[in-house]
Amino acid sequence: MFAIILGTGFPATDVERATLATVDTPFGTARIGHTEWEGQAVLLLERHGPAGNVPPHRVNYRANIAALRHAGASQVLATASVGTLNPNLAPGTLALLTQFIDFTHGRADTYFDGTDRMPLNHPDMTDPYCPTLRAALVRGADRPGTGTILHSTATYACMQGPRFETPAEVRMLQRAGADVVGMTNVPEVVLAREAGLCYAAVAVLANWAAGLGASPLSHTEVRESSATRAAEVRRLFASVIRHGAHPCNCRGETWVDPFAPQADGS
Repeated sequence: MFAIILGTGFPATDVERATLATVDTPFGTARIGHTEWEGQAVLLLERHGPAGNVPPHRVNYRANIAALRHAGASQVLATASVGTLNPNLAPGTLALLTQFIDFTHGRADTYFDGTDRMPLNHPDMTDPYCPTLRAALVRGADRPGTGTILHSTATYACMQGPRFETPAEVRMLQRAGADVVGMTNVPEVVLAREAGLCYAAVAVLANWAAGLGASPLSHTEVRESSATRAAEVRRLFASVIRHGAHPCNCRGETWVDPFAPQADGS
């Protein structure tokens, strides 16, 4: 089953039409919409909550991913609104995330915390974003009628937020090899891998990063710019869901079901 994680600037129209359920997980609660896209059952999740007001550092990523896995998701398509650092990746276009650099701190960023419920493990992150699902997105962008120009590779720098970066930080990120910068994709992508989910993220290049554009940044600008590409991303996701994606190796043996009863009955 496909799941879609909706980020900043993406209207909740599909969520509003979905059957909503609150899933209690060992890591907190998550609200999931059950709906149908292209004749298939699809799960929907709003990353920043129903009101869109949960800041990046307070999103309960562990509950979100655990709830999707528990509800039957096997493949996750996510959106990510980003600032662009790369002069070859202009605002208003889309890019597939292929690598990330993590600059966050203090987030609950793993299931494998060494407890009896979730024993220590070290998942491989050579390809953090599912290669098979990324290939399906590239094919979807190339299909007639999709109307999508999709850059096939982009390295994502994840910052703590909720503030935007300084121009000095932007220059550092460029030297580190990042193409785009955002605040939410880590630990989401890491937890999806730990949960054995195929995960791919399409970045909406909403603006130039700080110091690279002609004006200061604003959250309103990012939201409005992302919203202009929402229909295009929806068509792209619909094309992938319609045609499916081949199985891959993301669904490994690392996941330990946190919903399973423990020996002590907890």
